[in-house]
Amino acid sequence: MELTHFNENGKAKMVNVGNKSDTERIAIARATIKMKEETLKRIVEGDMKKGDVLSVAQIAGIMGAKKTSDIIPMCHNIFITGADINFEINSKYNTIYIEAIVSTTGKTGVEMEALSAVTIAALTIYDMCKAIDKDMVIDNIMLIKKTGGKSGEYSR
Repeated sequence: MELTHFNENGKAKMVNVGNKSDTERIAIARATIKMKEETLKRIVEGDMKKGDVLSVAQIAGIMGAKKTSDIIPMCHNIFITGADINFEINSKYNTIYIEAIVSTTGKTGVEMEALSAVTIAALTIYDMCKAIDKDMVIDNIMLIKKTGGKSGEYSR
């Protein structure tokens, strides 16, 4: 497979997607954040000094998806048609599983937007809880699925 983000001189470039067809594209990404039992308990009970952690992280994740092209140099500015963040609490392992689903109809995919969304959501959780738990670990950031485009469907 050829890397497409380099010009003939070996320098970085943004790929020209102008000749590609518009297709419906969806990407799903996941991440985890592990923490102390007390931290998770306070998040679930809404007892964090900075506010409702998961509501803020959800908004931050969506904003992260929308701003991906501002922070990753070769990403195209994409019109996102939908973005959602879901959280699953696992009390046994003191972990929050984060999932982002991002969609568009366009010439390029939204994998980076979904990955940015889960990462920003996890970083927001860390930021809001770091005063009581600096040992949190953000982990397992990965693309789970993508549909649309010339390369077709991908499922982990």
